[in-house]
Amino acid sequence: MKSKVVFHGAVIGIAFTVLPIAASGSEISAMRPFIGETTREFEARKRGIALDKENGSGDAFRVPADSSGHFFVEPLLDGERVRMLVDTGASLVALSHEDAERMSLSVSTRDFTRQVATANGVVEAAPVQIAEIQLAGITVRNVEALVLPPGRLKTSLLGMTFLKRLSAFEIFEGQLVLRQ
Repeated sequence: MKSKVVFHGAVIGIAFTVLPIAASGSEISAMRPFIGETTREFEARKRGIALDKENGSGDAFRVPADSSGHFFVEPLLDGERVRMLVDTGASLVALSHEDAERMSLSVSTRDFTRQVATANGVVEAAPVQIAEIQLAGITVRNVEALVLPPGRLKTSLLGMTFLKRLSAFEIFEGQLVLRQ
């Protein structure tokens, strides 16, 4: 099948699209950016990806970076609101002992059976299971987590045992975007 190259001008740059010769006029015009459409919106439309209109609706949740470039969220963990740092470098969700107590997770000294490497060295941790983590419209069930000893973790971490269960997460224009 022969193809022709169609050049489309865009506000930011020029997009090159290869279309089959038999493409109808409506198919070609669908590949052009709409007036006022951002590059991100145009690319999503080309790929058939729906973008959310508001934070927490649709298929994405957006988190702006704080002044230090970190992303903090306040999901519900088994119904209890917990302030957490989104940490892609944390293999698991990690809870401070204090947050675990507020969630009524019972851990005793004999439960600290797992050694984990942290930024402050190796620490004993207690493995736990979180039945449900909810963040806006995103819900993840049966999440493996760890509880660290008292005073060893200032802010709980939303790590990869939650993040890897999402369809996608990315940083875009200074915001963390999480997709169910």
